[in-house]
Parts: sequence; C-alpha cells; structure tokens
Amino acid sequence: MELRQLECFVAVAEESSFTRAAARLHVVQSAVSATIAALEGELHTRLLERTSRRVTLTDAGHALLPKARAALDAVRDARDAVDDVNGGVRGTLRVGTLSSLGSIDLPTLLGRFHREHPAVSVRLATAASCGGSPGLLEALTEGRLDLAFVSIPGSPPPGVQWTDLTTTPLDLVVPAGHRLAAQSRVALGELADEAFVDFPSGYGNRAVTDRAFATAGLQRQVAIEITAIGDGADFVRHGLGVALLPRGSTGPDDGLIALPITGADLNWPISLATPGNRTSSAAARAFERLVDQHLR
Repeated sequence: MELRQLECFVAVAEESSFTRAAARLHVVQSAVSATIAALEGELHTRLLERTSRRVTLTDAGHALLPKARAALDAVRDARDAVDDVNGGVRGTLRVGTLSSLGSIDLPTLLGRFHREHPAVSVRLATAASCGGSPGLLEALTEGRLDLAFVSIPGSPPPGVQWTDLTTTPLDLVVPAGHRLAAQSRVALGELADEAFVDFPSGYGNRAVTDRAFATAGLQRQVAIEITAIGDGADFVRHGLGVALLPRGSTGPDDGLIALPITGADLNWPISLATPGNRTSSAAARAFERLVDQHLR
C-alpha cells in the first residue's frame, strides 16, 4: 500500500467524485481510477461504489477512511518536523470560513500569511458549501479542514476545540418606512408578528436568534432564508421582511435603519476551531499565531 494510493482514495471519498478528486490532485482522471483499482486489488475488496451520479463508500471504504487519513497526517507531521529544522513551513492549509467574520479581515490575514509562508498553498471552504458552522465542524473532525472560523453559541462539541475571537451584537434591520424605524431601540416582544429574513438552521446568527426567541417564549416566522449577510440587507430593503444582522453590516445611506434590541441576548460569537483529536499541521499552527497577533 502506497501513500499515493491513500491520497487518491481520501480525495475520491471526500469529493464523492473521481473527476473532482483528479482536479484536486492535479492529475488526469484515468490515473485516479487506475490507482484506486490497484488499491482495491491489493486489499482484495471494493472500497467505492460507482454510480452515474456519485461515488459512495462501501463498508470496507468506511473502515479504511479514518486509517488512511491518520496515515497521511503522520506523513505530514514527519514532513513538518523536517521543515521546522530547515526553517520553513510548507504544504497546504485548508481553512473553513463564514460569509462574514465581523471585524476579522480574512483577506488581510491570508495576504500576510502568504507573504510570511509563500510555500504554503491555501484552500478555502465556505459555510454555504458545507452546511453552515456544523458542516465546517464536521469537515474539521473528519480531517477535510485544518481549522475553521465558526459561529456556534455554547461549548465546542466532542473532537473540537476553539478559541473565541469576537462577539458582535445583532441589530434589527428594517426599511426606512417601517413602523419601528422611528424608535431608538426595540424590545424583542415587538417583533412577534414580523416576517423575518434569516439564515438557515445551523448558521451561527440563526442559532443566536432562535435561542433568544425561545428564551422569551416567542414564536416567529422566517419567510426567506439566505446564506450571505449582504443578501439579507437587500431583501429587507425591498420590504420582504426584517432581519437581525451583525452591527455595522449596513451603511447609513442605503435606505435601511438598524436598531438595537433590548431584553435579549443577541450576541453573535465567532471562534477559530481546531481539531481536538489530532495534531495540527505546522501551517495551521502558524496561521493560529497570526490570527492571535492580528486580533491583539
């Protein structure tokens, strides 16, 4: 069994596609297919089920996947040890991120990281493509991400550790002609009959909002679900609902009014999550240090 075989197997398993795995590995699809066939022949079992639409793992494939990831992690750790001696950080950094990080400037962070560690390639995965913060955490625990910016109220789940970075209040955003627009602040109970523009279940700001309404014993109607904060402002502007959006996400001249909410915990947290069940790569550790320096 060769490392190249395990790399191909993990790539196909994570991408659920030979075509996407080949693109990820920068090889032709026929090479991936041949490598997987050789691995299955060596193990005398089928690891993947191929259909016209997608590729899924067999029972044997499910059993092999965590072992294959662990083997690749061990090789990465060995390379990191040598790179540390030689004074360099190399490899790939896989970062999960939300559509908005509040006061955290991710492009600036990544630009500085690239200047300091030019031999590291960076791959981004968004919450929208993974299913919100829970999807990012799942990718993290499965080894598909090295770290992730997430927003989940409460304590980290098993297999994950995180550092709290920032907290931003959620303000009520309404059109300028809304019945509440002239108030200086709004109580949560005044919103019970409103239609809301909000994020899908699983997104951090949706969890904060749902928890606040549940704590107050209030029901609410979510009329439209979005995955980007800018989209929320656009829907509100056109009268399709109100929204609870991070403070500062709307400007003063865009036809919207942002109002603070009283009597409710509507603080939106952002944390940097790392795996608690394996050693972080040298590139991930370097990025964590950079985030800490940036926020200080």
